[in-house]
Order: sequence, then structure tokens, then C-alpha cells
Amino acid sequence: MSLWYVLLVLLVGVERLAELVVAKRNARWSLARGGRVYGAGHYPWMVALHTGLLAGCLAEVALAGRPFVPALGWPMLALVVAAQGLRWWCITALGPQWNTQVIVVPGLPLVTRGPYRLRWLRHPNYVAVAVEGAALPLVHSAWVTAVAFTALNAVLMVVRIRCEERALGDPLGTGRAPA
Repeated sequence: MSLWYVLLVLLVGVERLAELVVAKRNARWSLARGGRVYGAGHYPWMVALHTGLLAGCLAEVALAGRPFVPALGWPMLALVVAAQGLRWWCITALGPQWNTQVIVVPGLPLVTRGPYRLRWLRHPNYVAVAVEGAALPLVHSAWVTAVAFTALNAVLMVVRIRCEERALGDPLGTGRAPA
């Protein structure tokens, strides 16, 4: 396994930890303003899936001897970087309303800046998650991890998006749920 790939996966892990720091700060902000948490039951599954993605990337490459194939790896690396850019654009656009949990603050308007101004793309952060979840393992040909994450993430996103849509429709809160 390439040392640089281990470093890449570790950097994505550090990025996830940075997200959790931002999410914790934003959760305090939201809850202090009367925010309500929705869908807490699926959240541990999301954490497990994202942790499994990182572990799977390293384990599959190490155990199955997956090679770095430049014709696949370099474009996938570019997609990983682009997904990170989209994710942080979402985080920045939503400001304190962004979170890894579904928390809606009553009375706040929908965010319509950044990628959220694109009405046809209601959940741009989930696009970033899907792209990264497929591309990160494929940087080093870990196709089993890419397929497994993509399939499990699709199931989880159905649950998550339904939860967000219900939260946004709740008469007690009309804020922009994190996406």
C-alpha cells in the first residue's frame, strides 16, 4: 500500500474530525435558539458507515493487495478533492445552521446562498458524500469498499433525506436542516 494513500485516508479522517468540531459548535448554537433534533436514531449508523469507509479503504488495499492504477487513481483523487470543496462550500453557506445531525431552528429561513441557490440540487452535501465515498476507495482500486459504501449510503440517504424533509415541514420549525 502506498504511504501517500494512507496519508490521504488519514487526512480525510482529520477532515471528518474537523467537521465534528464545527458540528458540535453549531449544535450548541442551534439548541440555544430552540433548535430541535430529528432522526437521532439513524445518526449512529451514519457515523459507523463513514468510519467504516475509512477503515475499509485501508483494509481492502492492504489485505487484497489493490494496486494504484494511475488511469483510475488520479481522476478519483481529483473527485475526492472536488467533493471536499463542495462539502466545505455547503458548510460555509449554511453557517451555524450546518450540522452532521438534523437540527432545525424554528423561524429561520431556508438558506439560498452558495450551492443552495441551485434549486434543482436540494442536498448538495450529500452529492459530496456520495462522490467522495465512491472515489476515495477507488483512488487505490478498493472497489469492494466503494461498492459497499455506495450501496449502504444510498439506503441511509433515503432515511436521512426523508427525515430532513419531515423536519423542514414540521410546523414547529421551518429552518434549513443540515444537508
